[in-house]
Amino acid sequence: MLIQAAVLEQRENQRPYAEHRPLALREVQLDGPGPGEVLVRITAAGLCHSDLSVIDGNRPRPVPMVLGHESAGIVEQAGEGVDLAVGQQVISVFLPRCEHCAACATGGKLPCTAGTEANTAGTLLTGARRLAMDGSPVHHHLGVSAFADYAVMDARSLVPVGQDVPGEVAAVLGCAVLTGGGALRNAARASGAEDVAIVGLGGVGMAALLVAVGQRTTGKILAIDANGDKLATALELGADEACTPQDLAGRSAQIVIEAAGHPRAFETALAATGVGGTLVTVGLPAPGAVSSIEPLALTAGARTIIGSYMGSALPAKDIPYYEELWRAGRLPVEKLVRTRPMAQINEALDELAEGRSVRQVLLP
Repeated sequence: MLIQAAVLEQRENQRPYAEHRPLALREVQLDGPGPGEVLVRITAAGLCHSDLSVIDGNRPRPVPMVLGHESAGIVEQAGEGVDLAVGQQVISVFLPRCEHCAACATGGKLPCTAGTEANTAGTLLTGARRLAMDGSPVHHHLGVSAFADYAVMDARSLVPVGQDVPGEVAAVLGCAVLTGGGALRNAARASGAEDVAIVGLGGVGMAALLVAVGQRTTGKILAIDANGDKLATALELGADEACTPQDLAGRSAQIVIEAAGHPRAFETALAATGVGGTLVTVGLPAPGAVSSIEPLALTAGARTIIGSYMGSALPAKDIPYYEELWRAGRLPVEKLVRTRPMAQINEALDELAEGRSVRQVLLP
């Protein structure tokens, strides 16, 4: 079938994206699903820094490629061996798990080896490509390629979700919430009684903040960002305090989530980690970026640093938790979302790069 999709044809693109237009809406051939695969009609697709990092060249990926990895949609057709029903709403996840490798046996701590290799190569988990343009293959982005009206994905890249969850909410559960909330719940194992600090209030950081608010009991929450508007939003969403990195002034927390993906943000996060505390870093800085730390701060202060990819999550287990938290009114992710048409995707990239929004969700 022919679909409309946002195609990246070259890497290392320059801003402003609204002028240079690195993503072009093109007519692309999409083959039907093979065994274990699903044809999904995309209803909403979130725009994330992981998309931006492919466009600016910080995360090299093969091109041409249909971008987009955070999405919700409706099952239109299921291949052989798939137990998802036609009409079922599903959420995409950007790292499928083969369930057979040693990394998959770590309970979410390590990314699936096969899934990582497929993501790097621009294929589905099986190594297949279902996209083509002008007779040549087009690569998949993180097994999803959601900046389109339809996509074929491996069933292991999908998690079912209730029909009552709006598409723009469901989409954000599969990346921003899974990553930010998982850093808190899975990596740091927060109980709700600890004081928590969030460094970097983009989509992932704000999602971590919402999860912290939604599950806290007695702990206090500190929001840290250089953007004053985001600090104000964090206070509205339930943070007890908010400050810029320059105004940290000795404030600290037992659990700190670094979600900015910048070496200076990592340093700020470590400075905010109290004695005996845990720093979880989920941000993805540019390759080669370096932070400066004082090892004595770790030794003498008994501090722990944990890296967490995709929230150290098992999506089939974690997403239903967030779904129920949202349904109970304790995870209002819709407050983070701004929807806009897919035709405005390049303008949306500029807004993301400039930090002027929390989570933009594109509607085909």
